Amino acid sequence: MKLLRVGPAGAERPALLDGDGVLRDLSDSVRDIDGGLLADEAALNRIRVAAEAGRLPALDPAGLRIGPPVARIGKVVCIGLNYHDHAAETGAPIPAEPIVFLKAADTVVGPDDTVLVPRGSEKTDWEVELAVVIGRTARYLESDRAALAAVAGYAVAHDISEREFQLERGGQWDKGKNCETFNPLGPWLVTADEVPDPQDLRLRLWVNGRLRQDGTTADQIFPVAEVVRYVSRFMTLYPGDVINTGTPAGVAMGHPEPKPYLRAGDVVELEVEGLGRQRQQLKDA
Repeated sequence: MKLLRVGPAGAERPALLDGDGVLRDLSDSVRDIDGGLLADEAALNRIRVAAEAGRLPALDPAGLRIGPPVARIGKVVCIGLNYHDHAAETGAPIPAEPIVFLKAADTVVGPDDTVLVPRGSEKTDWEVELAVVIGRTARYLESDRAALAAVAGYAVAHDISEREFQLERGGQWDKGKNCETFNPLGPWLVTADEVPDPQDLRLRLWVNGRLRQDGTTADQIFPVAEVVRYVSRFMTLYPGDVINTGTPAGVAMGHPEPKPYLRAGDVVELEVEGLGRQRQQLKDA
C-alpha cells in the first residue's frame, strides 16, 4: 500500500493511493497514519481489504498539500557514510560499524514543502536517502530476518545538511543536521510487502534540473537489515520511528571548488525507485 497524509500542516488527513493512482480518503477508517496504526496489522489488513473492494471514497487531489506520511514520529535515526561511493568522494575511510546520529523529529516536513536555508549558511547540502519506517517495537534484534520483520515500510527522505555547521563549528554533527525543515519525507509510506528488495532501489536527485546524484541501494556498506539490527542494540526502536539509511555520491561537499552548495531560489527534486518523488524550493530563513 501507498499511505500518505494530505492537507494543511498540522491538520493532515490519512489517505491511500490505490493501484490506479486514485487518492482515497482513510479518515473514516483510521485516526491517522502513525506508530499505532503501523503496529496494528489487523487495521492495516482492513485498509487493504477496503481498498481492494473499492469501499474507500475518492479525494480530489487538486490543490491538496502532501504532508509527511507518518505522524508523531518519535525519533529520526540517521546513518552516515553508508555508501561506498559517498565515502570515497569525501575521502573518508569505510566505516567499520554504522555511523549513527539523530535528527529531531521536528525537522520532518512534507515532500514538497519549502526548505529554509539557515541564517549564516554558506554550505547547505543535499542528500537523497532511503528512509525505513519501523512497525513494531525492536530491541536487541538477533537476525536480519527479525530486523526486516520490524520494518513497516519505506519512504523517500531528504537528509539536508549544513556542512559548515556540521563539520567546522565544533562538537558533534547535530548543528548541521537539525536546522528547521531539514528532513522532507514522503510523499508516501510504501508498505514493506511492496518493496521485495530494499537493496535494489535507484536513488536520484536533481538541482535546478541538473542530475547530481544517481545511485543504488546495492552500494550501501551496511544494508537495511543490518542497519536496523545494529541500531536496535543501542536504542529501542518504536513503531513510527524513522531511519535514514545514508546517501550515495554526488553531494555538493564532494565536488571540486567552487562547491555548488544550495542557495535561496534553488529547486531540488529527488526520488527513490517505486517510492515517489519530492520537489522543494529553497528560501532564506
